[in-house]
Parts: sequence; C-alpha cells; structure tokens
Amino acid sequence: MSIKLRLTVMNFLQFFVWGAWLITIANYWFGTKQWDGTQFGAIFSTMGIASLFMPTLMGIIADRWVNAERLYIGLHLLYAICLIYLAQATTPDSFFTVMLLAMCCYMPTLALSNSIAYSSLTKGNYDLIKAFPLIRVWGTVGFIAAMWLTNLTGNKATEYQFYIAAGGSIFLGIYALFMIPKCPPQHLTKENAKLSELLGLEAFKLFGNYKMALFFIFSMFLGAALQLTNAYGDVFLSEFAFYPKYADSLVVERSTIIMSISQISETLFILAIPFFLKRFGIRNVMLFAMVAWVLRFGLFAYGNPSSGLWMIILSCIVYGMAFDFFNISGSLFVETSTDSKIRSSAQGLFMMMTNGIGAILGSQVSGWMIDKYYTKPFDTLDSLATRLETSTDNPKLLDFIAGKGVQITNGTFDSAIYLKDWQHIWLAFAIYTLVIVIAFSILFKHKHDPKDLENTGH
Repeated sequence: MSIKLRLTVMNFLQFFVWGAWLITIANYWFGTKQWDGTQFGAIFSTMGIASLFMPTLMGIIADRWVNAERLYIGLHLLYAICLIYLAQATTPDSFFTVMLLAMCCYMPTLALSNSIAYSSLTKGNYDLIKAFPLIRVWGTVGFIAAMWLTNLTGNKATEYQFYIAAGGSIFLGIYALFMIPKCPPQHLTKENAKLSELLGLEAFKLFGNYKMALFFIFSMFLGAALQLTNAYGDVFLSEFAFYPKYADSLVVERSTIIMSISQISETLFILAIPFFLKRFGIRNVMLFAMVAWVLRFGLFAYGNPSSGLWMIILSCIVYGMAFDFFNISGSLFVETSTDSKIRSSAQGLFMMMTNGIGAILGSQVSGWMIDKYYTKPFDTLDSLATRLETSTDNPKLLDFIAGKGVQITNGTFDSAIYLKDWQHIWLAFAIYTLVIVIAFSILFKHKHDPKDLENTGH
C-alpha cells in the first residue's frame, strides 16, 4: 500500500471518530437526557479548553522524546476509552469531566496527524502542496460518512454514537500501529529554549501591531460562530418533530444527513479558494466568509421542512464558504504578515484564538443566552398548540405532551413544557455576525498583493 493511500485512510478515520458524535451530541443532550443549555455550552467549551494547551504540550513531547506516531496511537486509544465511559455518564457534571478528558486526548491528534503526513510525504519525496490537500479532503469524507452512519443506524439521539466513535478510534490506533511510518523526534527546539519559546508565546508580541491585533480579535469572534453551528444545527432540525405537520418530514428523520451538506460544501469551496484569493485578495475573502456566516444563521431562522426547505439547504451550502474561506485566508494572512522566526507560533496563536478562546466564549455564552432568553415555558394546551401551529386535539400533539410526562387538567399542564425559540436564536446569531462584518469592513485594512500568495506557493 502506497504511503499516500495509507495516509488517506488515516485521515478518513481521524475525522470519522469526531463526526460520529460532534453534530448529533445535542440531540442526545437535549432530547434524550433533557439537560439544560448552559451545561451544554460547557460541554462544547471542552474542545476550546483542550485546544489551549494540549496540542502545544503534545507537540513538545513529539519533538523531543516520543515518536509522533506512537503518541498518536496512544492518544487515540485513550480517546476511545473516554468515549466508552462518556456513554455511561449519568449527570451533566460527570459528562463534562469525561468529555474534557476525551478532548484532551483527541484535539492534539489533529496537529499530530498533519505532522505525521508532512513527515511521511517529505521522506517519500512528494510535493506537499500537491499531495496533502488530496489526502486531507478524505478527512472531510470520513466526517460525513460518520454522520450518515450515526443517522441511518438510528443513533443520533442515543449513547451508541459514542460507541461508534470509540470503535473507530480503536481501529485507527491498531491501523496506525502497523501502517503508519515511524516519525522519530526531530529535536527542532533548542535544548536551552525559553519556556515562552516552547509554548509559542513569542507570537503574543504581535498584539502590539494594530492590524495583527485586530485580526486575532476578529478570529476569536468568528471562532465563536463556528461553535454555534456545530452545537445546535442538528438539534434545531430534529426539533421540527415537535410540530405535527413536520413530524414525519425527511428533515426530521434525516437531519444529520441534511447537515452533512455543510461538510460536502466544504470540499467544493476548497477548490474555489485559489480563484477567489487571486481575484479578490485575502481581506475580501475573509469578508466573504463573514457575510456567509450571516447568511448561514439568517437562512436557518426562516427555514422549515416544507416551503422553507430551500433555505435550510442553502444555509448548509454557504457554510462551506463561511468555514473554508476564513480559516484558509486567515492562515495565509498570518503566513504573509509575520516574520519567519515566529511564523509557526503565530499560526498556533491563530488556532488558539479560533478553536480555543473563541470556542470557549461561543459555547459558554450561547448556552447561557439560549437558556435565559430563548427557552420559553408553555403551561396550557392552547398556548402550546398555537406555538406548534396545530389544533388542540391533534393526536401527534397529545402524543408529544404525553412523551414529556405531562398531564392535562382542564387544558392546563401540571408542569410546564419548555421549547427553544429557534427563529430568534438564529436571528440573534445572524445579528452578531452582521456586527462583525460591519466592524471588520470598517476597521481592518489590508492591501491585496498577489506576490504574497505566490511566495507561499498558493
């Protein structure tokens, strides 16, 4: 088996074991466990917390003491064990603890998988710029395949989504043990390097530059937006099941597959990036990404499984532009705007602001906000029927109420039924990203120079 094929399989599995639960976990949390939104925000923040320090720490270990592929194998097996325990968690607090441990194992494998691929391709005398993207795109395919498997097996709201991911991670660990080339420590960091150099803190000096500081701040805000769509997109579609007229719709039954259009869109928009960068420049491509986030949320706000289905599908399509255009153009901006001595640290800082600090803020604030302002109680049959756009005697409505364990006496419930106001949730997110678009367009100035892109090999 060629090295390219072996790395392709590794990338497929790397994202398969994430996609099996990332988009569907909200269905398990809200639908099956019926835990609250503030606590769910904390669950999604674990990815950000782990991203703040684990990739750097594991990178130091791989550079100095342990083969990257051995570290990669060990982390994936530990990740699988955490997922098995996660499926058995019975309280939000225990779920949070185990999820944090799982993310501390998984998040550094994203960087390690790239390092292993770069090292192996370089040893095989491959052109990295040509070879790696074709390998990496199979990671997105793996993510999509896992989403489909979770949905089609009826596990988008069950604990078995974590078992699917755990099984994939164990298989990946065994596969990597026999199929991935050895990647010994490179000893690229000096033995007497300062702690600030080891941790990549030298890049924080870039905050002294007005334009770079603005860029990193906007990266943080956009990182928060990414968490919103990953956390709530699938459960939003699934909760159309509460409406009797939508209960049997394809969107409800195959919500995860509908959401996978977003990942399919990613693979297509990646191909369009060179044209857009050359034609419009880095700043405008970043601006296009932000506008796409506004459309992503705005279309969700008014979409529905029947007449508004086109809005839901279009929202998933523009996600590819929203995600790819900012991540890749942002990375290129860092590459072309920083000194080579701190370029790696600067890229790490970019990831920390988006996947670390931004992810934590987006997860925590959105969970609290949804609980406090956009979760509405319904105490009577009339009010609930009006909200769900049906009659009070609709059998599906009465089944829904019974499923909540609520009794009806003279049209009044013995306990309130809480529903999320998804339209206003998405509108609030759309306004949030619109403010970012306006502020970025006014404050961030960057002159397009095609030579910058040529110098990076893009």
